[in-house]
Amino acid sequence: MARYRATDFFIFLATCFWNSPQMTTNIHQHRILILDFGSQYTQLIARRIREIGVYCELWTWNVTEEQIREFNPSGIILSGGPESTTENNSPSAPEYVFDAGVPVLGICYGMQTMSTQLGGKVGNSTEREFGYAQVEIKSDCELFRGIQDALSESGKPLLDVWMSHGDKVTAVPEGFITVASTDTCPFAIMVNDEKRFYGVQFHPEVTHTHQGLNILQRFVLDICQCEALWTSASIIDDIVERLRTQIGDDHVILALSGGVDSSVTALLLNRAIGKRLTCVFVDNGLLRLNEADQVMAMFEGKFDLNLVHVKAEERFLSALTGIDEPEAKRKTIGHVFIDVFDEEASKQTQVKWLAQGTIYPDVIESAASATGNAHVIKSHHNVGGLPDDMKLGLVEPLKELFKDEVRRIGLELGLPYDMLYRHPFPGPGLGVRVLGEVKKEYCDLLRRADAIFIEELHKADLYNKVSQAFTVFLPVRSVGVMGDGRKYDWVVSLRAVETIDFMTAHWAHLPYDFLGRVSNRIINEVSGISRVVYDISGKPPATIEWE
Repeated sequence: MARYRATDFFIFLATCFWNSPQMTTNIHQHRILILDFGSQYTQLIARRIREIGVYCELWTWNVTEEQIREFNPSGIILSGGPESTTENNSPSAPEYVFDAGVPVLGICYGMQTMSTQLGGKVGNSTEREFGYAQVEIKSDCELFRGIQDALSESGKPLLDVWMSHGDKVTAVPEGFITVASTDTCPFAIMVNDEKRFYGVQFHPEVTHTHQGLNILQRFVLDICQCEALWTSASIIDDIVERLRTQIGDDHVILALSGGVDSSVTALLLNRAIGKRLTCVFVDNGLLRLNEADQVMAMFEGKFDLNLVHVKAEERFLSALTGIDEPEAKRKTIGHVFIDVFDEEASKQTQVKWLAQGTIYPDVIESAASATGNAHVIKSHHNVGGLPDDMKLGLVEPLKELFKDEVRRIGLELGLPYDMLYRHPFPGPGLGVRVLGEVKKEYCDLLRRADAIFIEELHKADLYNKVSQAFTVFLPVRSVGVMGDGRKYDWVVSLRAVETIDFMTAHWAHLPYDFLGRVSNRIINEVSGISRVVYDISGKPPATIEWE
């Protein structure tokens, strides 16, 4: 059974034994437990709770009483999910959830299983609700007191919310009252104020529910009485203290890519152990224009880290010769990276620990995969692990953090905003943006074309208005006219998308004159490219990356 847990052992050690004149605050003191019933929004619930300033963890729904007791939550949230409580063997919360003496908030399916388990009834709705709805608050309760978007004609508070359900509660359990309804959902909110049990049929975690963050804040801070201790500064202090306790006087090695996760990991370790950290930057020849120089200037220059620069372009490109299948390219790049990093690590004889930039969604995904609940569509660029004979302990400073938290910590540590918030770049780099076989010529052309596209996006103040933008090299030649002659040169495609969660995406409707300007610059400034096209595919059916 998957269980999403932080390791409290090092927190205990840090609290008891770290010899510091001023102890850091125990930022895990108040915590919310979120039980996951499979909703696409479940991680969003956790991120919202963290935004409020309270630590939380996300576990699968079928945890044991012992595990909940050990975690000792200040409150519990039951997520939404795709199942139906009207079906046999549908997921349900552990009975201890309702006996633990802490507030419980059920969201969508979480409300329905709460109702069913406590003696209420749930049925299939003849009119399903998907999308915007307006909820009228008819009875007073602590969770919603003073929270509203508007008033009805009769003076009752109204909430603009986001619904996504087929089933609905048809009778509330004993001790509950109906607080709100919609035209098609008579029990949109049910409450037992005495036991501090709350059920909402809508999703407060999504931005479409305008007062959603206020509702969650009321639940977490007022009803669960949590203190907002989870801040960037306190997280940094906590991580640094735990790193010092875990590592002691040992040395650590880290593969630094210049990406967000490894960069923040490097600066946290640098603050904790200083020069006992060795960073290895592997230049695989698949990076963006001038990226290697920028990484070296940033971390060796500005932050004065011990940084080893391994120039391995020829080795990677040689290994990729003749390989045109995307998954095979990813695996090859991963294996060569492991070999190169292993060779460099073996030279660092004092090293006892390997640091990785694992973040909380990676932990959740790994746990889900272990139980067969997740399917890997594309292999991660670090999948495969390091050799078994490396014999190093593992240090993962970011494993409790979501990506947005990592970025905020990076800002606190002094990393530039433009670096932390630039668009995603795949682990295999240009290896999966050059379609088919990867060659140095193709990479060089793509680097220059992509740099022009990104530069123009910044100039037009469009870069931060799209979620991701990049250029793809197509291994086909197209006829072009240059001067008085005709020539066959390569084709590149521009790609820009708008998305909230990268699970779905729309192609960005960039202005025609902007696209024309980018095309003209690429064709005139990058010798070897004769045609520029723009990808107008959404996700689905297409993926964001071409490979």
